[in-house]
Amino acid sequence: SCSTVLKTLHFITRPLSEEEGNFSLAYIITIHKELEMFVRLLRAIYMPQNIYCIHIDEKSPRDYKTAVQNIVNCFENIFISSKREHVVYAGFSRLQADINCMRDLVNSKVQWNYVINLCGQDYPLKTNKEIIQYIKRKWNGKNITPGIVQPLHMKHRTEVSYREYIHSGVPYVYPAKIRKAQPPHNLTIYFGSAYYILTKDFVQFALSDARAKALLEWSRDTYSPDEHYWVTLNRLPG
Repeated sequence: SCSTVLKTLHFITRPLSEEEGNFSLAYIITIHKELEMFVRLLRAIYMPQNIYCIHIDEKSPRDYKTAVQNIVNCFENIFISSKREHVVYAGFSRLQADINCMRDLVNSKVQWNYVINLCGQDYPLKTNKEIIQYIKRKWNGKNITPGIVQPLHMKHRTEVSYREYIHSGVPYVYPAKIRKAQPPHNLTIYFGSAYYILTKDFVQFALSDARAKALLEWSRDTYSPDEHYWVTLNRLPG
């Protein structure tokens, strides 16, 4: 029962400070295995003023999906992504999973300030309050998406077309013998982390701007596009 979940797992049920109550975070968590680890992560980052979008890999076992849904049903501010992907490591589907959650989050009633993306094997080193204070002190109004101009040894990721394949039931991406066109809008491609902390304004820009949409479409057949997509958009002038 939900009351048992809340009580035995000691979920926090009210904001622990006024500062936290007035600064809501959104989380995107992409998962596919290890239910217990996911529950530990969720319990560690859960705050009632925050909002959480859970993306379950479409190819996960049915009983795993059901178990996650049963937990999510106990909370008004946690939901399953309305569109789920068959996620392939280093494939476009990993980036698409985040974007699916972003679309849901911008349409939510919760007025969140920043979004943080995680995978099911992450775990926080800081409290909710410490994370908020760090964002306010050092990054207020800015995105945390570190990166550099794409290094030469990484250019193969975006110079040739990559395709998804399945071998012995295992999906993977592999380069095809097709050279890609240059990036749209003469964009300079940057390379960085697939993980970020982004402002709500930036998320809305990424979902609506013509350059962002063109880069997303161009990135469909690149290798691990989540490692260049966000950092490239964040380096656009203005």
